[in-house]
Amino acid sequence: MHHVAKTSASGICRVLPKCLLRLNTVRPTSRTQRCFTNGVSGSTQHLRLDQEAHCAPYPKRTHTCRTLSSADVDVSVTMHGWLLPERKVNKKLSFFSLRDPYGTVQLVVSGNSDPMALSKMRDVPPESTVLVQGVVKMRAKGQQRPYPGGDIEVVVSSFTLLNPADRNLPFVPSDTENLANEQLRLRYRYLDLRRNELSANIRKRSDVAHIVRTVFHERDFTEVETPMLLKSTPEGAREFLVPTRVIAPATNSRATQSPMSPLFYALPQSPQQPKQLLIASGAVDRYYQLARCFRDEDGRKDRQPEFTQVDLEMAWVSWGELEANVASPQEQPILTAEADGSAPLSTRDSWRIGGHEVRDVVEAVVRRIWAEIEKVELPLQFPVMTYNSAMTRFGSDKPDTRFGLEVVDVTSHLPAATQETFAVHGEAIDALIVREDSSADHPFLRAAPFSSALNMQGGGVLWLSKRPRRPEGGSTALGRLRLQLASRAQALGDLTLPSYPHFLWVTEFPLFTRADPDKDFLAHGRWSSSHHPFTAPMWQDIGKMYEGKIAEIRGQHYDLVLNGVEIGGGSVRVHDADMQDYIFSKILQLDEQEKASFDHLLHALRCGAPPHGGFAFGFDRLMAILCKTESIRDVIAFPKTGAGTDLLFKSPAPASKDVLAQYGIRAQ
Repeated sequence: MHHVAKTSASGICRVLPKCLLRLNTVRPTSRTQRCFTNGVSGSTQHLRLDQEAHCAPYPKRTHTCRTLSSADVDVSVTMHGWLLPERKVNKKLSFFSLRDPYGTVQLVVSGNSDPMALSKMRDVPPESTVLVQGVVKMRAKGQQRPYPGGDIEVVVSSFTLLNPADRNLPFVPSDTENLANEQLRLRYRYLDLRRNELSANIRKRSDVAHIVRTVFHERDFTEVETPMLLKSTPEGAREFLVPTRVIAPATNSRATQSPMSPLFYALPQSPQQPKQLLIASGAVDRYYQLARCFRDEDGRKDRQPEFTQVDLEMAWVSWGELEANVASPQEQPILTAEADGSAPLSTRDSWRIGGHEVRDVVEAVVRRIWAEIEKVELPLQFPVMTYNSAMTRFGSDKPDTRFGLEVVDVTSHLPAATQETFAVHGEAIDALIVREDSSADHPFLRAAPFSSALNMQGGGVLWLSKRPRRPEGGSTALGRLRLQLASRAQALGDLTLPSYPHFLWVTEFPLFTRADPDKDFLAHGRWSSSHHPFTAPMWQDIGKMYEGKIAEIRGQHYDLVLNGVEIGGGSVRVHDADMQDYIFSKILQLDEQEKASFDHLLHALRCGAPPHGGFAFGFDRLMAILCKTESIRDVIAFPKTGAGTDLLFKSPAPASKDVLAQYGIRAQ
C-alpha cells in the first residue's frame, strides 16, 4: 500500500513506501532527557537520549554528494554528512539538505509514512552528523536547479543520528545570508570550514598542488624537503626564533658565555640557502618543494607569518645571451587586451638576462594550471618588461596592464633652465592625464603627450609629480594614483577590465637599494639587496659593481606579475665565491659576525658549484587569485589574522617561568 503526499507550495506528489521510512535511534530507555552544559555559551540544556552520539557500527557510504547524479535514479544509496536546516513545506512534508565535503543533496522526508520519524528528524539540531539511506529520484522539472546534483533528490527511508550538534553554535555556516564576522569565524575555524566556499578552496588548493608536482616530475625535478630549524642570517626579513635547550659545545665561539646563555634556531624565511647548497652538491640537478616559510613581518592584508612557496632551483642556468653584448634589443610593447578580452599580441621578446631555463619551467607550470583549473589557454611565452620601463610607464614594479592610462615623463617639455635644475638634482617630472574626448573609445585607454601635444582641448584632468630620475622602490605617487583612478572607474561602471589574465615578467631590477623600508632594520643605512644577497648582477654591469657604481647595477632578478599582483619571483644566483664575498663585504658591508653566518655557502661555492638559479611562487596568493577571493586567509585551512595572531589556538601565548628557565631565558 502506498501513501501519496501532496505539497501545496509546489504541487509535487511523493510516493513513499511506508515500511521503509524509519528513524534509527539509540538504545531504548525510560529516561527521556538528561542535562548537559553548553561549552559555547555556558548554559544548561536538555538533550534527548535518542539524540546521543551513535557509538556503534554503521553502514559505509555508497556515494558522496559529488558522485551522485541522475544516472543513479531509483538506486538505493547510503550517505554521510551534516544535516542542514529544515525547509518545512507543511506538517507532513519537509525538505532537508545533506552536506558533505563534496557538495549538497536534497533530502525528502514525508510524515504520511511515519509521522514520528519526521518529528524526530525535525528535532535534530542543524549541523548534526547523520547517516541517510534512501532512494534517488528525479526532482520535478520546476524544482530542478542548475548545479551539480540539483536535478535529483534522495527520498529518505532510513536515518541515523551519528553525532548531534550543539543547539547554540556560535554561528551556522550554512546561513550565508547572515555570515558571522571574520574574527568570530577565525575563532571557530573548524566550523567555518564547513562553508562550501572555503571547502571548495581547500580542494582546489590540493588540485593545483597536484598539477604543480606533475609538471615538475615530467621535467625531471626532484622533490626534496629542506630543514625547518636553521640559523639566523641577515637575508632581508625578520625571522622567528625558536629557543633550544642545547648547550653550546666547547669548540663553539659561544662557549665563553654562560652555560645557560640561550641558543636559538631560526625558522626559514625561505629555503634559499638549503636549495642552493643542494645544487652545489651535485646530488640534485633540479629541485622543487612546496615549502613552508616564516617571516616575522608587520601585519598586512595579503601576508601571513607562515606561508607556502612553490620553490624550485636549477643547475646550469644561463647568464644571458651573447647577442646582448652587440646591441640591446628594443623592449617589446606591452599591450592591453583585445576588445574580446583575448591575449594581447607581443611583437618582440626582451628577456635580456639569464635564467631563461627557469622562465620556461615557470611558464609551463602556469599554463598547465590555467588550462586545467580555469580552462584558459595561455600564450607560449609571457610578455617581458624591464623594471625601469615598468616604473616610468606605469609607476609600479608590478604593473597592471589590463588598462592603459600610462604615466608620461614630461621633463623634456619643460623650459631649458628648469630641465637643468631637475637634471642637477637627479629628478624628473611625470604626468598622468585623463582626457575627455568623445572620439576616444574610453578616456582610460589613452594618455596624451605634454603641452600643446596634450590634446586636451576637449577638457580633462592633469596630475604632475616629481620623482627621482633613476626609479627606485616599488611605486611612484602617480603609479598609486593610477590604480586608485582605475578602481574608482570600475566602481562607477566606467571601466570594465578584461577577464583574460595578463601575465607579465618584470626584469632587470636594481641589484641593491636604499628605498625598501622593510629592510631598514637590518641595513642600518647601508645598501641592502633588492631581492636577496645571492642574486647575480647582469654580466654587463659587473664592471660597474667593482668600480663602486652601486646604484647603476642591474640584477638578474625576475618577478612574475598577474593583473598587477606579484605572484612569484626569482633570480640567477652568484656562483663565484669571490664575487659573493665582495658583495657581502664591500657592498652590503656585513660585519664579521654577519658574514660568518654565510661561511658554509661561500665554501660550497668554492667546491665547484655550477651556475644556478631559481624561482618561488607565493602559493597562497596564487590560490587567492584562482579562488577569486581578495584574502589569502580564504585559501589557508588555519590562517592567522592580519596582525599575525591565531584566534583558534590562541597564539602567540606566554610561556611559564619554569619553561623559559629551561632555555636560559628570564622573563621580565
